[in-house]
Amino acid sequence: MRVSEYFDLGRTQPELDFVDVDIYGDVPLFLDPRAIRLLENDWGAACVSLIQDFFTYLLTLIRAGNSVRASRLLASQGEPNETHLGLSSGRARGRGMGPELGTKVHEALAASEAIKTGLLEDLEETVLMVENISFDRVSDIATNIMRGRLIQYTQDMAEEYSIPLTPDVDSGPVWEPTERRWIRQYVQLPRTKYGKLLLVPKAIVRRKLNMDPGEYYNGYVLEELREFEFSNPAQELVVLLKNGKMVVRSKDLIDKYGKGKRRAVEYTKQYPRALERYRADKSRDIKPGLNNWELAEAIGTPPPQYGSLLGAVLKAMPGKADADIFHRAVQYLFTALFDPCLVYPHREVKIHDGRKRIDITFANMQTEGFFKWVGANYSAQHIIIECKNYSGDPSNPELDQLSGRFSPSRGKVWLLVCRNFDDKERFIQRCRDTAMDQRSFIIPLDDDDLSALVEAAIEGGDAPMYEILKDRFDRLIL
Repeated sequence: MRVSEYFDLGRTQPELDFVDVDIYGDVPLFLDPRAIRLLENDWGAACVSLIQDFFTYLLTLIRAGNSVRASRLLASQGEPNETHLGLSSGRARGRGMGPELGTKVHEALAASEAIKTGLLEDLEETVLMVENISFDRVSDIATNIMRGRLIQYTQDMAEEYSIPLTPDVDSGPVWEPTERRWIRQYVQLPRTKYGKLLLVPKAIVRRKLNMDPGEYYNGYVLEELREFEFSNPAQELVVLLKNGKMVVRSKDLIDKYGKGKRRAVEYTKQYPRALERYRADKSRDIKPGLNNWELAEAIGTPPPQYGSLLGAVLKAMPGKADADIFHRAVQYLFTALFDPCLVYPHREVKIHDGRKRIDITFANMQTEGFFKWVGANYSAQHIIIECKNYSGDPSNPELDQLSGRFSPSRGKVWLLVCRNFDDKERFIQRCRDTAMDQRSFIIPLDDDDLSALVEAAIEGGDAPMYEILKDRFDRLIL
């Protein structure tokens, strides 16, 4: 049974911002620390800061020879069963740390030349060169370090999707960066008959981590060794093919130089350019989150039903009576339609000390399609959704009121969702006037536009949706 079923949310995975896990077992997904950097919001920045703070402090202790303190830090981490991510068969059993395992991990880190020599900079890089550190172990360590922020996210999602919270639940160990220690608190969390739940954003989970030891060694370290063999006067590994091409085979390199994490450390010290190139490539190529179909395949949930989600929007009757129904239906449609680009939705966001409100905000992951393009060219770290559930055009004062809610910190790109326009061309021109005054970029969408986006998503995926949104945006600026 999944979270959505247990709490009777009436929502499926594509409409949810969090991973709809099995409340008893695990789903084969992992929290990727590198993916969190794509979340350009306060929550993502706080998570990155926590992980960097913990790992930097841990390395400082290890390099200073303070093995007792370092071992205790690792041993104090709990088992993150409550996320239900991982490879456990049967009931979820997060690997966490614990005293014995914490000691082993500390010993592996302390014995690693990559740690002693300062080769490694980030937690996720340990999978490349440290024995007994695998991608699932990094996921569990990151989960523990981020637990405080995951509690906050879980509480936010509980409010967003009406999930009941149980008071006075043991938080588990929470990293306190100011005091550099683990603390425990009593917090509100969802509970099932199998225990407490920590919800994890689907935007930051992957089937495997972005950093891969095999990829690094075979694609980067061996390339440095291959160049060395070509320049070696003996050229003992250079083979002349029938077509006249000279090559050095990877198999021959491995036979001569070996493989594995210890070899990776040894040759990275000799050829630091290998790690520099790998880091640079990974920084440019952080994989986007799993899309709806990939996530459905990974955890065994149905794919999105865009037609049904659109139907819920169109079914809302124009007017104040169905305004909240319309807002929620738009949120669920956009969560599914623009996944994995728009994440972490919030409704009725208060600004200006509560004097004004924004209907819906999404964090922009800027990973692909229109939202990647607009984020690269304009202030669009958040995409703001304003819903007007009435017939006819918003008035000029209403449009001016909307533009007054923009700011560089929130972003200046909004989607204005209306039921229909009396004169769509004229209204687009009004939005263009606002853009030309450099106040904001308001993209107007009506029921017909939402239907076109859904049809594009069903027939061709992201590319046709990009064309629709890009065309509408171009009419504001060209």
